[in-house]
Amino acid sequence: MPHVIEVDERTFGAQVVAESRRRPVVVDFWAAWCAPCRMLGPVLEKLAEEYGGRFLLAKLDTDQNQALAREFEITGIPAVKAFVDGRVEEEFTGALPEREVRRWLERFVPGPADELAEKGARALSEGMTAEAEQAFTRALELKPGHGPSLLALAQLAIDRGEAKEAGALLDRLSPDDRTRLAPQVASVRLKLRTASAGSLEEARANARERPGDLELQVELGRALGSAGRHEEALETLLGVVRQVRREGAGERARQAMLDVFEAAGSRSELSDEYRSRLAAELYR
Repeated sequence: MPHVIEVDERTFGAQVVAESRRRPVVVDFWAAWCAPCRMLGPVLEKLAEEYGGRFLLAKLDTDQNQALAREFEITGIPAVKAFVDGRVEEEFTGALPEREVRRWLERFVPGPADELAEKGARALSEGMTAEAEQAFTRALELKPGHGPSLLALAQLAIDRGEAKEAGALLDRLSPDDRTRLAPQVASVRLKLRTASAGSLEEARANARERPGDLELQVELGRALGSAGRHEEALETLLGVVRQVRREGAGERARQAMLDVFEAAGSRSELSDEYRSRLAAELYR
């Protein structure tokens, strides 16, 4: 089988770690005496051939390679680990049924829908909106819940002023994708909520013209967040919270800050800093 190989302690570095920087490598830790291994092995081999090289399956006999088994803390077999960019990205233990193995592979192996979404993203970067939309729509035909395509089409709907359609597309995101793509989801939601307020330049002009209008400050904060200017957005919104805290515009500013935290990365240094500053304002 061209997409299935045997590896050992001598070849592991080159054929697994190094190769995983080019494409995902799935390592099947198994042994000849293991009955569940004999059940799972053919499933993995079948999928490796079906995927046609989009991932490499490497089989490692734990009895013959005990040092590697200890290094990767193999305490039960079959144990399956996916290497991406030189490190373990995903893993499971036990003989899963084929449908669950397929679902597991979808987390890190690009499929036809992913390839179409990448094509759409390239088209967007070149200003080819119609071609991009066609690619994202085709990706959804192949995989109706494809998260990156739903997000891209939602963004295009916002650009056309079709807020209701954008919201419906976001509602179709699976719980897993809402978590996995949390920063992108938050960014698109920010853009959806500021769509009616116009461009960032308009939001700045409105806030400058009426500096005492806290609702306009909230709109400016959201517009800054949707434009990727996260620190400026958080500073603007925190200024509103300082004035009215949990009421009216203050509560809306607090909610907008939560969206910006997600868009900026919920565990980023910036989010951590402003989360502490927000708490200090709310509970002083």
